[in-house]
Amino acid sequence: MLSKILLVDDSSLIHQMYRLVLSRYNCDLVDAMNGQEALDKLAEDKDIQLILLDINMPVMNGVQFLEKASALGIASRIPIIVISTEGKEEDTIRCLKMGAKAYLRKPFNPSDLHGLIDKIIPERPQSGNS
Repeated sequence: MLSKILLVDDSSLIHQMYRLVLSRYNCDLVDAMNGQEALDKLAEDKDIQLILLDINMPVMNGVQFLEKASALGIASRIPIIVISTEGKEEDTIRCLKMGAKAYLRKPFNPSDLHGLIDKIIPERPQSGNS
C-alpha cells in the first residue's frame, strides 16, 4: 500500500494541485522545492515509496537529481515519475535511461497519473478481499 509520496517541484501551486489529484491514495505527501531539498528529505525519511519529479527547478534541477539518485541507488529503490513541461522525446528517453520509471508531460489528465501510479505501485489493496 502506498503510504508516502515525495513531490519535487518549485511551484507551490503545483504542490496544491498534487494534493487534490493524489487525495484518492490517502497517503502522506512530502514537499520539496528542488532536487537538493528532495535528497535531504530522502536522507531523513526512509518511508518514501514514490517520487514525482519536475525537471525545471532552481538549486538542483530534475536531471541533476536523477543523476544523483541513480548514483546513490535511490532510483533503483524508489520509483520516480518525471512530470514536466519538457516533453521532447530526447528528454523522455534521457530521463528513463537515468532511472525514471515513467515520464508524464504537463499539463496532464489526473487519470493518466493515477494509471501510472497504479501500474508502478500495484500492491494497493483490492476491494475488501484479503
